[in-house]
Amino acid sequence: MKIAHIVCTFPPYKGGMGNSAYCFAKSLAKLGHEISVFTPHYSNGDFENIFSAEESEKIKIFRLKPLFKYGNGAFLPQLLWKLKGFDIAHLHYPFYGSAEIVLLKKILSGKKMKLIVHYHMDSTAAGMKGFIFKLYNIFILPLIVRAAKIITCASFDYINHSALAGYYNKNKKKFRQTFFGVDLDQFVVYRDHKNEERKEKVILFVGGLDKAHYFKGLENLLKAVNLLKKDFADGIKLNIVGEGDMKPYYKDLSKSLKIEKYVNFAEGIDDSKLVSYYNYCDVAVLPSVNKGEAFGLVLLEAMACAKPVVASNLPGVRSVFKKGRHGLLAKPNDVVDLANKLRTILNDKKLAREMGERGREFVENRYSWKKIGKKLDVIYHYVKYTPK
Repeated sequence: MKIAHIVCTFPPYKGGMGNSAYCFAKSLAKLGHEISVFTPHYSNGDFENIFSAEESEKIKIFRLKPLFKYGNGAFLPQLLWKLKGFDIAHLHYPFYGSAEIVLLKKILSGKKMKLIVHYHMDSTAAGMKGFIFKLYNIFILPLIVRAAKIITCASFDYINHSALAGYYNKNKKKFRQTFFGVDLDQFVVYRDHKNEERKEKVILFVGGLDKAHYFKGLENLLKAVNLLKKDFADGIKLNIVGEGDMKPYYKDLSKSLKIEKYVNFAEGIDDSKLVSYYNYCDVAVLPSVNKGEAFGLVLLEAMACAKPVVASNLPGVRSVFKKGRHGLLAKPNDVVDLANKLRTILNDKKLAREMGERGREFVENRYSWKKIGKKLDVIYHYVKYTPK
């Protein structure tokens, strides 16, 4: 099939939506589909070919110049003619400024256009921006989901607590749960003795440090480290892997908390180096503060490297792993509870090792992209060949 994926971000930009679309494309290309990715052209960034020569024969990236752009939203009217001739159009939502163009294209094309919407997450904000999101959810979002043949999502738990909860409970047959996955050949377990030789405890945070990813909760994690710094005689370190315009703010916060010597802001970390950061930590943490976080790919990456995880007890996130078996859940926005959960794992090597080993087995059985690609393939055939 010829399949179009429409997404607001895409590698080399670091972000969960783009990374998931990237992996969807790779897994579907391996099944013989022709994939076209439509995404905004960013004013800065390295746009070298991110796929192998073999993959590039099946995957094409179209970086369209927006008429205007705000944050990760972009107005791409080109989609009206660019989306012609595809068997399936798969819109990754939210994508403000272009989701409306896709909707218009669907209305104009009627049954000729087969539309799937992947609902990644709610959009949350305070003040006027939050008010605009609420209006959008009332007037525009219902039109988009009604126009779709199928709505895919990473977690029914998240959907049931999202802006789509009411629609979901009345139209459950329209929804399909399609997990995100992890590259099990890339995120592997190192079999060396560096962790045994290392005395200091290492916590790892991986995530965007820009304003669009404020919900990742790094501020709370820094405060938790401030509570933990005196608990470990051999020392403690927080490795932070990520880039963004809020990085100076987080650096200043670590200084004001007087924990800068315990915090390392890693620079220039690509995927080949990232796996080392996972392997040489004691626990990976995702301290997100609200429903801006819907899943947590970093949790899968950490578990694939046999590391225990600590994450906020949020809809969607809590369904990624089994509490007590692969990691622990902390109360969202509770710095003390976050510190306590981290302390529990850092103080118990046996528990951490067992959680990590079970986590690796869990992702092998549940989160391989090969299995996820096959499930998407079934959904695409259903959408293409089932009358509306």
